[in-house]
Amino acid sequence: MDYKLSNVHPEAKIGKNVVIEPFVTIEREVEIGDDCWIGSGTVIKDYTTLGKGCRVFHGAVVGAIPQDLKFKGEKTFVHIGNNTTIREYATVNRGTAAKGGTTVGDNCLLMAYSHIAHDCRIKNNVIIGNLTQLAGEVDVDDFAIISAGSLVHQFSHIGAHVMLQGGSKVPKDIPPYVIAGEEPLAYFGLNLVGLRRRGFSNETINAIHDVYRIIYQSGLNNSQALAQVMETLPESAERNYIVDFIKNSARGIIPSCISKK
Repeated sequence: MDYKLSNVHPEAKIGKNVVIEPFVTIEREVEIGDDCWIGSGTVIKDYTTLGKGCRVFHGAVVGAIPQDLKFKGEKTFVHIGNNTTIREYATVNRGTAAKGGTTVGDNCLLMAYSHIAHDCRIKNNVIIGNLTQLAGEVDVDDFAIISAGSLVHQFSHIGAHVMLQGGSKVPKDIPPYVIAGEEPLAYFGLNLVGLRRRGFSNETINAIHDVYRIIYQSGLNNSQALAQVMETLPESAERNYIVDFIKNSARGIIPSCISKK
């Protein structure tokens, strides 16, 4: 294909059936998978890999060095999975020595003007809303939806199947399967619509709800609540995920909308 209206380094690895529109910059240490579409004005910097079937819209910058004063020029990377869409003017920064790289999984949507900072780890089927800003070393698990205009503090962890209200400030971890909103951010129950759309049975949803009744409504502290969950509720993948998430939370989890009042 003729890229004469774009600046594509001759040693960049470009897959089959890739469309590169005019005025794109693709640097040397870049690998782009088959069937990708790269919109005009896009910049893809060194040490970036895009999987198959990705779409990168006009003005997006993928793989720029991190906005972290501790960065000393070390070789780090950005890896974008398959079938992920990066919309207009979104930015995804490289990693630092802390974790070595920034990853975005398969089938994700990074909406316009969103920012994924250094060393973030975004899993699969995640939606990042317009103007949402993720600080460094944020983890986002599968199928989470972070609505527009949200600000996520560094080192935060957002669990799978979370629905986060637009314009939220995220100072603590958000455990899986829940809706979070208001200011200060709080738990508002399960993401029932999302769970049902993704095939969770009523039995599984009720079991998840039982876990959160103990965590948020028993009056116990987190350690006591987790112990009661383990002792009284039957084992399941969902129960274990929630328990492990909270046990490993470095920042602590968001409070209940009731307990914050």
